[in-house]
Amino acid sequence: MEIIKIGLLGVAGAMLALQFRSNRPEYGLYLGAAICLIIFTFSVNGLKMLLERMEGLFSYLNGNNEYLGLLLKAVGITYVCEFCASICRDAGYGAVAGQIEIFGKLSVLLMGLPVLAAVIENINVIAG
Repeated sequence: MEIIKIGLLGVAGAMLALQFRSNRPEYGLYLGAAICLIIFTFSVNGLKMLLERMEGLFSYLNGNNEYLGLLLKAVGITYVCEFCASICRDAGYGAVAGQIEIFGKLSVLLMGLPVLAAVIENINVIAG
């Protein structure tokens, strides 16, 4: 039921922001950013629940939590970059939004290189 609340909040906020866009565009931008922050806080609360449930997965990894930590960091990077890029795009700065997205993609790629190296190393051990 949370998704319905968030969806309605987003639609209502967007409609209200549209009302301000014609006379005072900066108020529409501020309202849009405020709605984004409110929805982001709901997402963070959902992330807390996810982390609590993932603690069970940590027990299966026998103390090797590095890869799961990398996965969570990558997901966090994508959420933050998408959030910031959306606000920039809404403000009319599409080029800045694009650069934020590129930086996020490169960050996730760099974060995944140790995992790729470990997979290749395991393949070499099995094949050799």
